[in-house]
This record gives sequence, structure tokens and C-alpha cells, in this order.
Amino acid sequence: MTNPTRTSARRNQGPARQRQLLPVKSRVVAWRRVALVWLLLMLALVGIGGRLVYLQLLQGDTLSALAKQQRTLPTLIRQARYPIVDRFGGVLATDQVAYTLYMHPKLFKQPVVEVAEALSPVVAMPQNELLNLLSQQTTGIRFPSQLSEAVGDRLRNLRIDGLELVPQQQRFYPQQELFAPIVGFINLDGKPQAGLEMAYAEQLAIAAPSSAAPAVPSSVRRSSQNASLRLTLDSRLQRIAQQELEAVVKDYDAQRGTVMVIDAPTGEILTLASVPTYDPNRYYEADISAFRTWTVSDTYEPGSTFKPINVAIALEDQVISPNDVINDSGRMQFGKWLIKNSDYNEVGARGPISITDILKYSSNVGMVQIMQKMAASDYFNWLERLTLGQPTEIDLPSEAHGQMKPRDKFINSQVETATTSFGQGFALTPIKMLQLLATLANGGNLVTPHIVEGMVAEDGTYLWQTEHADPKAVFSPQTTQQVLAMMEAVVAEGTGKPAQIEGYRVAGKTGTAQKVNNSTGYSSARITSFVGIAPVEDPRYVVLAVIDEPTGENAYGSTVAAPLVKRVMESLLVLQGVSPSRPERVQ
Repeated sequence: MTNPTRTSARRNQGPARQRQLLPVKSRVVAWRRVALVWLLLMLALVGIGGRLVYLQLLQGDTLSALAKQQRTLPTLIRQARYPIVDRFGGVLATDQVAYTLYMHPKLFKQPVVEVAEALSPVVAMPQNELLNLLSQQTTGIRFPSQLSEAVGDRLRNLRIDGLELVPQQQRFYPQQELFAPIVGFINLDGKPQAGLEMAYAEQLAIAAPSSAAPAVPSSVRRSSQNASLRLTLDSRLQRIAQQELEAVVKDYDAQRGTVMVIDAPTGEILTLASVPTYDPNRYYEADISAFRTWTVSDTYEPGSTFKPINVAIALEDQVISPNDVINDSGRMQFGKWLIKNSDYNEVGARGPISITDILKYSSNVGMVQIMQKMAASDYFNWLERLTLGQPTEIDLPSEAHGQMKPRDKFINSQVETATTSFGQGFALTPIKMLQLLATLANGGNLVTPHIVEGMVAEDGTYLWQTEHADPKAVFSPQTTQQVLAMMEAVVAEGTGKPAQIEGYRVAGKTGTAQKVNNSTGYSSARITSFVGIAPVEDPRYVVLAVIDEPTGENAYGSTVAAPLVKRVMESLLVLQGVSPSRPERVQ
């Protein structure tokens, strides 16, 4: 029989027992919640740690470089340079912001093929070349050329991970090939490599702030470039001369050529065009030989364009007079050496001719007989007085000295004085030849040819100007006037007829010289040249063209160089506003 009291007690214990069990369940639930939160926190910490490891180990160098780039712009400021401008302020060289592209294929989030396909039209490189480039390594691949600001913006818009754009100051040459041999270029490391960029490296460099200077907007950086290096060159005439020169070099398949214009009284070079040339913006694609300004750094034997200088020497030394007559036998023998006129086979001996005719017909024998009237020692002294073996001191780097025979050899060898009389047996640079010929157009003064005027401020005032040696009188004005009259006859009636310009009085002289072969003596190759001086009644401008190794049986100074000088001089006279010497003919 059941005890009612115990039954009642068990009933009374039920709710109490339930109340005791509830906290245990709550603790289990709470523990589970804590465990879940702890697990989530641990997972978060693991994720953060993994991310830190990824960023530190895999992208540490890249991110460090990018962070440094954002804080400072050391390259941008360190490479700043003043602009170079022509005589009218036209820009020949200036700074602009450019980008170097570094590619990190391991950071690409899309296939390399797709990246190359997207980049190809933007960076102007064929897709297959880009693929080859991107396969070289997994990071730090440098794109071979610098990119403009516009290209940099387009690359950013592609939003491709793994592309790094590093800004820097780039030298830009808007005239491209036109002035390259003169201006030179700055390489990707900011180092001047040729031309005026190298000759005036210190003057062109803008003083840089601290290498850790904070980044500033380009407009602020460029405001410091408030001056420019002004040149004597005329871009209008330079372009015409370059185009005409390139056409002649191409038509005659010549090795190289130059055409130069000097303002004879001042020595200012208005034009110095040359072939070969190159684009300084892409200098790395050019043949290294094109970096040399050969008109300044290479020598040649001038040939008959030197004859007017020799006539001036003889007149100034009073061993001849303008009205003298010389017997032109057509040929002369000096031991084993035979000297003859270039047209001897067609014309033979000309007999008695005037000094003017000697220049007009470019008689070698006539010139030999003129210079034989002077003692060899006096002749050599004259060549030294003309500084034949010395550089002109033009403001371009790597100017070569002239090459003369030693004094004793020159004086004691009849053939040396003979060949020198018609412009062979010695060598000089084209710029030296131009300097000597300028003496005939400025009253007999040897002036320093120069290209740089000085550093000019924004308001047109000069911060400094170049200094040159005082003009050196070598001939009298009377002598130069007499020689110019003879040279005018060369253009009017002689070998210089192709240089005639309607309405203007032009003096000139042709030259066709054999080239020297170091191993075999003279070769069949030629250097053709022509010098023109205008206007004769008030001489000022001298134009000299030299074409190296034109091909063809009809390649002479009169056929190759004289027409070139004519075309350049026609433009020169118009641009300079020179009035015609005489009224135009009535048709």
C-alpha cells in the first residue's frame, strides 16, 4: 500500500528539480555561443594574419615602392631642365611628365593573354611582343620605352592589377629629327648624351630641392622653368634646308650631307642641317653613329671650295694682282705625281687665263702656279694665321682639329704646296670651312661661329649671354671685295651657274674632291660641295653644302651641291627680307 505522505513529497519535489535543471541547459547554450564567437574571432585572426603575410612577403617590395612614390617625387624634380628654343622662341626641347611602366604578372587577376590583348593598342606594341615580354619573369618587368601622360591615364582606366606606373620628368623634343644632331638628347636615366644637352648640361639643369621633397602638382613644378636657352637657329629655314638636303642625299644615294648658313658679320649660325639624323624622343632606335654631329666632329678635304681662300692669301701677300694672267698648261708633273685639271681630257691646255678665269673654270694648274709665287714658308704661315689646324670653338661638343702636314714636310715638298693650292692634302671640318669662307663676306674677319645666344627670362631679358673671341682681321676689305667679284663670275659664267638666283647677285665656288682612303691613298669616291655668298653688293650670308659620296657619273659640286645651295639661299633671302639686287627681267 502506498504511503500518501511519500507520494505527496515526490509531487512537491518535481517543480524544484526542474528549476534546478534549467540553469545547466542555459550554461550549455552560453558555452556554445562563446565557442562560436571564439571560433569566428580565431578565423578572423587567421585571415588577417594570412593577409599580412601575403602583403608583406609577396607584395612587400611593390607596395613599399608605391608608398614611397606617393610620398615623394625625387626623380621628377632631380631631372628638371630648362627648355631650349630657337631664335624666335620656338621650342626645341622641354620637360614633360612621362611614365615608366613596370608589369608584375604574378599579380594579374586575369590570364596573361587577356592582359597583353588589352595593353597592346594602348602602348603601341604588338600583342605577341608583349606576351614575350611578360613571359620573361614574374615581376618587375620594365616596358622598354617611356609613356606619355595620356597613355598613363588610359592604362589606369583599364584597372588591371599588376601594372605599376612610375612618374618621372622626361625630355621631349617636339621637332623630332630636325635638330637632333645639334640639340642632342637626354637618356632614360636623365643623363645628357650629345649636342647642346651635353655641352650645356650644367646651365640647363634646374636646381633641385631636397630629394625627399613632397610631391607637388606639375603646374607648380613647371612654374620654376621661367627661363630658356635661346639659340641662333631659325626653325623655318632649318626645316627647308633639311628637306632639301634629304632629297639630294636620297637622289644621289649619298652617304651623308650637310648644309649650313652663317650670318658672316656676327658668326651666328642660322641653319645647320645634316644627314643622317634621328628622333631624340626614340634615340634608342637610332644607329649610334647618328649621335655625332659630323659637321663638327669629322674632317674632309675641301677641294676647290678652298681656292677662293688661297686666292685671297696670294692677293693679301701681294704675290699676284687681280689683273694678272697665268699660263694654264692643263697639267704639271711633280716627280711621280701628275697634277692636271679635271677637264683636261676634254679641254686640254687653256693657255693664258686671268685669275678670275682660274676660279671660274676651277683650274688646278692655275692655282698651283699662283701659290708657287709665294715662298712655301710664307704659305704655311698664312695657313697657321687662318687657324687651319685649330677648332672654331663653336658651342657644340667633340669638335675636331684640322689636319695639316708638319711644317718641315710642307716647306720641303713641292707636291704638298701644290695639292694644298687646290684644296687637297689637308683636312678640316665643314664648320671650319664655313668659318674661313665667312671671312670673304665680312671684310676679312675671322669670327667664331656659334649656335647659342644665351639664357633668356620670360620677359625677354638675358640672364647671361655667350662670350666669343673678338673678330680677328686676316684679310683686308679690298682683298675680300676682289675675291667676291671673281666668285660672282663663277656663278654668272662658270661652274656655279646652277646657283644663279633671279634678281640677286650671288658669288660662289664649286668643289669636287677625291676622298682619301687610309690604306690606298685617294679613291674614286667623291665629296662634292658648293659655297654661295649673297648679296654680293652687301655680303652677309654664306651657305655651304657638302655631300659625301654621291653616286653617279654626273655627281659634281656643280650638279649636286650648287642647286641645293640655290634653293636654300632663295628661301633665306625671302625670310630675311633681302631686297633684290636688280629689277626682275621684263618678260
